[in-house]
Amino acid sequence: MYKIFLLTAGTTTAAASLELSLGSKSGIVGDNHGRFLAITPTVLIGTGFWTLMHGFKVGKARTKYAELAKKDGEENVDERYLLPNLYAQGTSPHARAFNCIQRSHQHIFETFTTAAISGLVGSMVFPITTGISTLMYSIGRYYLSMGYAECEDGNPTNRYKYPLARFTWYGLLGNIMLGMGACAVVACGKKKF
Repeated sequence: MYKIFLLTAGTTTAAASLELSLGSKSGIVGDNHGRFLAITPTVLIGTGFWTLMHGFKVGKARTKYAELAKKDGEENVDERYLLPNLYAQGTSPHARAFNCIQRSHQHIFETFTTAAISGLVGSMVFPITTGISTLMYSIGRYYLSMGYAECEDGNPTNRYKYPLARFTWYGLLGNIMLGMGACAVVACGKKKF
């Protein structure tokens, strides 16, 4: 965990410092600030839409695994699998497989708000670096959710089967640091929102 934090902190600090110092001098960011500012919201809106579509996969899985559980003779299937239950109750193979798919969707909501708010704040001062960090989060989020959703055996440790899944954490930490850095830059009077 410390390696992830140190790598993200070092990379984010270097990129943000470079963007802040060179961007204003070269005119690359200054002249195109509005265009670069659109990167982070565009990525976040795309991620939000994908999250909505991924929710439909959970709905289909709920029906599929409830039917499989009934077919295999499990008891109280409707009470255990169907809404308003978020997760299926029990430890049967079908319940575990469904719960991994449900977790693939629910897990998004545990990080998306922080990634979005810190990304939007960070992009006001560091639009390029934050855009890249937000894209890393979104790519990682996609692969982490796919890894979770493909755990047919009910083993959630397979969620990291895609190497890019770890980008979720690099992007999230990067956005947090960039958001805090943007607030610090503004608080010190070096830049205005």
